[in-house]
Amino acid sequence: MPESPGTKPSVLFVCVHNAGRSQMAAAWLTHLAKDRVEVRSAGSDPGTQVNPAAVAAMAEVGIDISAEVPKILTVDAVKESDVCITMGCGDTCPVFPGKRYLDWKLDDPAGQGVDAVRPIRDEIKTLVEGLIAEIAPAKPEAAA
Repeated sequence: MPESPGTKPSVLFVCVHNAGRSQMAAAWLTHLAKDRVEVRSAGSDPGTQVNPAAVAAMAEVGIDISAEVPKILTVDAVKESDVCITMGCGDTCPVFPGKRYLDWKLDDPAGQGVDAVRPIRDEIKTLVEGLIAEIAPAKPEAAA
């Protein structure tokens, strides 16, 4: 997946406000893949803060995203990523040859309470687990 051997794959998660879905996805990938994947997230029209319901839902599973800040999507972020995963940002994500693009159809947690965000969080976890298995599977432990 990475362009040069020995480098880890990089993933960019993009949603409109970079305040909910993309933040949760980046946090899950960082948490589950540890240091095997470089993780970025951004938004085409970033919000002013991460959705408090997303922060609360992730805290329930032991992941703290309270210090995260929505970031603007840049051409460089796309260029530097092997996989770009969009979540409802439409055609605003720049497309470059040689990159892999996925579009995850997920409900938008904006304006929702934590009860509505939990299933989105859990669906994102499942998608991230599948992504990890594909691009950065855990290496088997060396036999003693």
